[in-house]
Amino acid sequence: MNSPAVAAPLHMPGPDSPWSRVRQSMAWHGHVVVHASWRGWLPATLADPRLRPVLGARDWQRLHALTDPQARDRFAASRLLLKHTAGAVLQTPPDAVELASKAGGRPYLRGCDQIEVSLSHTGDLLVVGLNRRGRIGVDAERSDRRIQYSAVERHVCTPAERRRLAALPEEEQQRDLLRTWVLKEAYTKALGQGMRMGFTQFGFDPDHRALLTPTGTPASHGEWSFGTFGLDGGHLIGVACHDAGYGDEGDTAVSTMLDEGFLGEVVDLVGRTSR
Repeated sequence: MNSPAVAAPLHMPGPDSPWSRVRQSMAWHGHVVVHASWRGWLPATLADPRLRPVLGARDWQRLHALTDPQARDRFAASRLLLKHTAGAVLQTPPDAVELASKAGGRPYLRGCDQIEVSLSHTGDLLVVGLNRRGRIGVDAERSDRRIQYSAVERHVCTPAERRRLAALPEEEQQRDLLRTWVLKEAYTKALGQGMRMGFTQFGFDPDHRALLTPTGTPASHGEWSFGTFGLDGGHLIGVACHDAGYGDEGDTAVSTMLDEGFLGEVVDLVGRTSR
């Protein structure tokens, strides 16, 4: 069984982006990945009164608990991008989307367990992934990041990957190793394991599309899809997308994806906090 292709990431530079593209990707592919510079998502000041209702009470408190100014800016921007993306998918205003965090800090949409969420950032870049068919993980790195192969090969690569990488010229080896790295980060994020899962316990084929065992045999039957994407500006995004076989119901409107009682609570909360 061949894995379906991962949808190419969409650039969403700010709140006024064309959000119909996000709904279209979700309808066609069952998932969507968006990226942006966090600087394009910040209001003129974090004291802007419009910011608090969109962030919600929990993230507003988390924002002001951060002491590093850049960390505050990036946190606010990442939540705004995630809420606008989820709002587009659910066809609801972003301030009606409530985010919560699982153990380890992974965000999720409260009251909407059908949609999985992943978030990554590096430098100025933010990446958000949503999937309605199963798990999703995203990771991002600078394309010019240099990884010393001899220092990481036995900690990152399977025996099959080491054989492949050792035969490549240095520059090609660096490109291949970085693609392998971002996909392993994305896959372990999708599983909710992060660095707790050893990178040598699984590998990828030379095209970085199929999951393999350490010896190089297939490790999945098409339920996982993988993709790496180079962005203008010098970044590489890795995406791991799972299809749990839930079917292909394409309706992600808030009225069908969210519990009706929970939706009423959110609307009441938004009304109280915006007064």
